[in-house]
Amino acid sequence: GGSAMAAVRDVEIDPEGTFKYILVRLQRPGGAEQRHIVRGTKAAEFHNHIFEKLNPEMEKLGYECKCIGGGKIDHNNKDKKIRVFGLSTGYGKADHSVTVDILKKVYTDYEITWSDDKK
Repeated sequence: GGSAMAAVRDVEIDPEGTFKYILVRLQRPGGAEQRHIVRGTKAAEFHNHIFEKLNPEMEKLGYECKCIGGGKIDHNNKDKKIRVFGLSTGYGKADHSVTVDILKKVYTDYEITWSDDKK
């Protein structure tokens, strides 16, 4: 049922700073149920590092993972602002508007914006 999918958090990003992020689609093999999640961290030098860590974790839970793009997140927790921008050379540009919708579910009291700017 929905419990395993609920166990996967919508967003896991660093609490502060500017870092790479990826937008990932999860689905059950052969299933219609799917959802999107956001993952980002300063620890990742490249976008694929985030995916390579996430993918085996999701496979264990029985999900197929597809990275549908990336970019950068600037997370200012002091001013409660998140800016989504940039792109991934390997995965292409994520649909930042989708990313923002997901972030808004978690960071409800933040001002969250996006742009196609590179920096």
